[in-house]
Amino acid sequence: QVQLVESGGGLVQTGGSLRLSCAASGRTFGLYAMGWFRQASGKEREFVAAISRTGDNMKYADSVMGRFEISRDYATNTVSLQMNSLKPEDTAVYYCAAKYVLIGEYVPVEYDYWGQGIQVTVSS
Repeated sequence: QVQLVESGGGLVQTGGSLRLSCAASGRTFGLYAMGWFRQASGKEREFVAAISRTGDNMKYADSVMGRFEISRDYATNTVSLQMNSLKPEDTAVYYCAAKYVLIGEYVPVEYDYWGQGIQVTVSS
């Protein structure tokens, strides 16, 4: 089992940047694929980005491609989401997620563990 805690959210103007971090508990961070999802007010939760257990396979939603970058640090058990060129439509609660996987390069669609979420607000 893994526990996830997000940090780094806040308020930023259109065109600005934010970096979200997610700290994972436990000694098995390297066995989990990690992802970021978001949920805007009144909408369903949607996929944003994910990174494989090995860290060499990343996937992004079309809406954030070229603006967001996901990375992971095995020394600190942290996965980060660098968000650049932010738009008002990026406003949402962002969730970190984890899934235990056997295949190192695999980026799953569904996840088993979730953080509590953190607010990101982009003002126009």
